Amino acid sequence: MRRRLPDTFLTLVIVFFLLTKIHGQTRKNFGTDAVTIFPKGAKINNGNFTGTAYLQMLMAPDSVNSTAIGNVTFEPGSRTKWHSHAGGQILLVTDGIGYYQEKGQAKKILRRGDVIKCAANIVHWHGASADSYFVQIAVTNNSRGAVVWLGSVTDEEYLK
Repeated sequence: MRRRLPDTFLTLVIVFFLLTKIHGQTRKNFGTDAVTIFPKGAKINNGNFTGTAYLQMLMAPDSVNSTAIGNVTFEPGSRTKWHSHAGGQILLVTDGIGYYQEKGQAKKILRRGDVIKCAANIVHWHGASADSYFVQIAVTNNSRGAVVWLGSVTDEEYLK
């Protein structure tokens, strides 16, 4: 029988995020001071991003817990392709200025401390603004399936 984590799991992640944010170390990141909570990680080379982004996996899904948690750092102008998550996703913004947009909706500007709840199967994209890096913690529920990657976000869509 598959065990489910208590509903308090997300609350614990958010509390951890807030506590580590307060005690984060400052370092130079793309020429600007940034609060660093987790390492930047490795450059993402899977073809699902425009521009340069980095991923540090904090927790991989397994047979006990289907949730994945990753720290994603986007260089200015970089972004994901349009995509959706069968189990939804939560984005915790830790630094920089970024964007989030659901298909057919207006683009939202994101700043440190913002939280986005991406509903299951909603097509969306997220990434850095044109002139700032962007750092997020992505909490993804993989219990209903993996991410579905779609087409690239055009420059026209990105700049709108």
